[in-house]
Amino acid sequence: MSDRQIDLGDIHAATAARMTAAEHVYTSGRRELVELLAGIGRPATIPDLLETRPKLTQSSVYRNLAILEEVGAVQKIVSSDDRARYELSEELMGHHHHLICLSCGLVDDFVVPARSERSLETILERAIGDTGFRPSGHRLDVVGLCARCA
Repeated sequence: MSDRQIDLGDIHAATAARMTAAEHVYTSGRRELVELLAGIGRPATIPDLLETRPKLTQSSVYRNLAILEEVGAVQKIVSSDDRARYELSEELMGHHHHLICLSCGLVDDFVVPARSERSLETILERAIGDTGFRPSGHRLDVVGLCARCA
């Protein structure tokens, strides 16, 4: 993972605004999940979250993640093992991509340098050419074997 700086105050403010706009309450349980996801620093499964904070109840984690996903504060990633992993949305954490292990399903983040990211955007624009498709962004998943499984 990169050394991206995370400002929890900004993340909480943005999440609270999204919750309010969607007529939801930004409860302490939801705040805790946001902090957990920010602290873990990579997409996490629900068992990962429960292991980190055993006092959380599984049903409330599922319910709160669904609401956080609904308002765009959290995004779900499905890896090679079909286990859903959750992370804070790109709008909150910054643009990044994923490494996905084909063996254990681990998902980790990586950031492409800005110059390479611009080159990638140009390549993608050329690739879709005259299709009429209007992209709003992109995601890059690199699949292979993590260091542990290699």
